[in-house]
Amino acid sequence: VRGLCPLKQILHQKGDNTLIFEARFESGNLQKVVKVNEFEYQLTLRTDLYTSRHTQWYYFQVSNTQAGMPYRFTIVNFTKRNSLYKHGLRPLLYSETDAKKHKVGWRRTGNEIKYYKNNVGQGRLQYFSLTWTFQFPHDQDTCYFAYCYPYTYSNLQEYLVAISKDPVKTKFCKIHILCHSLAGNIVYVLTITNPPKSGKGTERKAVILTARVHPGETNSSWIMKGFLDYILGNSGKAQLLRDNFVFKVVPMLNPDGVIVGNHRCSLTGQDLNRKYRSNVKKYYPSIWYTRNMIKRVMEERDVFLYCDIHGHNRKQNVFMYGCERKQQAKAPYAHPRVFPLLLSKSCPDKFSFPDCHFRVRKSKEGTGRVVMWKMGINNSYTLEAS
Repeated sequence: VRGLCPLKQILHQKGDNTLIFEARFESGNLQKVVKVNEFEYQLTLRTDLYTSRHTQWYYFQVSNTQAGMPYRFTIVNFTKRNSLYKHGLRPLLYSETDAKKHKVGWRRTGNEIKYYKNNVGQGRLQYFSLTWTFQFPHDQDTCYFAYCYPYTYSNLQEYLVAISKDPVKTKFCKIHILCHSLAGNIVYVLTITNPPKSGKGTERKAVILTARVHPGETNSSWIMKGFLDYILGNSGKAQLLRDNFVFKVVPMLNPDGVIVGNHRCSLTGQDLNRKYRSNVKKYYPSIWYTRNMIKRVMEERDVFLYCDIHGHNRKQNVFMYGCERKQQAKAPYAHPRVFPLLLSKSCPDKFSFPDCHFRVRKSKEGTGRVVMWKMGINNSYTLEAS
């Protein structure tokens, strides 16, 4: 992250069973570890760069493991008073040995999981701890723990390279550079639509999808990947959608935050999903260029739907936030509740209509959903997933 190379651990004596922790890799986050006793460790997360807040995302490596011993890990500086860890969520584990030998990847793990207020807080800031016990499956294994299934900027680039090498997909999916981030990383935009038969493509409506404005919400990237797998597939329904719509997709709005292992912010220490009204292109390039791209699309064609994909760390299910005026027009096609209702009907086991909200709060005025709605996109949504 800061140009440091992980130092080789030379301190290790033979017979020393202290765990070795490391998080200086892409999307990693861990600040310090205190060994409390032989099998107990107290962990502190790094705040988002250039802020004193947003400790939520964690992703770190543990090596020098002993199998079958009851380890306890406690992360001591969470700042949210509520968490899905109180309702059955468990940390994620990846074991390199299990991956090599048994083709097992990330899995939920841990016992005696508790999330509680601790006494570490400074001033008005209260801190909360997450604690869990765990037995490593193998001796001398290298394992990883994470808050949610990691999806890095490199994962995205590999995915896009695979699309660009596919002779079928490249006929209807064009990958372009939307802009460069503050750190010089490419922000990609995909245009997906079937080639029009004899100049008929102009009346196709647009669907605009964006994801990963908040780096710690990796589930938004997995949902985006699921959508792209589907829309780039050869099913009849995917063909029909590509015949009738032009899809504009920005899969990762905040690559810098993703790379450095932030939870919420970009390298400016700001929440980019509050900057859609800003005209400061220099500091929030991905937001500025996304909004401009959408304005250009709106000049060419109707925008049927805008949706920004997020993850939620306190609520269950998949649900949407929409926008409606107090006196909503009577015309049925104009009603923002229709699309989420259709989603809940088509996948009732996943999508929860009762969790959807349509009120526009003052604190959300700078979000993509509200700004696009005020620009004239009626079906403007945030999709949230636990």
